[in-house]
Amino acid sequence: QSYCHRLQHDMYFLTSTSRLNEQVVDKIVLQLNRVYPQILTNEEAEKFRNPKASLHTRLSDLLKHLQKKGDRHCQEFYRALQINAEELFNDLPSRKILKTPDPTEIDTDKEQYMLNDRGPVFFLACFSVAAGLALFWYCCNSETQVIGRARRILGFSPIIIGRHVRNICMLYLEDMSRN
Repeated sequence: QSYCHRLQHDMYFLTSTSRLNEQVVDKIVLQLNRVYPQILTNEEAEKFRNPKASLHTRLSDLLKHLQKKGDRHCQEFYRALQINAEELFNDLPSRKILKTPDPTEIDTDKEQYMLNDRGPVFFLACFSVAAGLALFWYCCNSETQVIGRARRILGFSPIIIGRHVRNICMLYLEDMSRN
């Protein structure tokens, strides 16, 4: 969506009462007058800063003027609005439309949460099972002769593995060593 269309969409929101005060409008006009390339000439800036006209009228005229000038001018207005009134800029209706996700698109934040919702205990349990199976497979391999070392490791691991699991593994290792 072009900046001109966004500005047209946001015009009512911006011109409604108490959204922008005189100081913020003056800052925006001055920034548009001083930015390179110059968006507003000195005469236009004085016209939109005229304290004799009401704020609503000046702001409406400014927005209409920027829409006539083109997309680049509207873009610079949004940049000035973001710098001088960031909260208002974030509350613009066009920004909310841009922030709304496409229903067919995957929300990566939600997907990340869904993948990690089990917590650290689940991870530790899965890791322990995988490590136990790897150790078991390594010890059961007939080509390796590390049963004595594995027995020592399992003997000193009551914290890592539960006692009943350790006892089963020790019995299995003793049977393997007899064969």
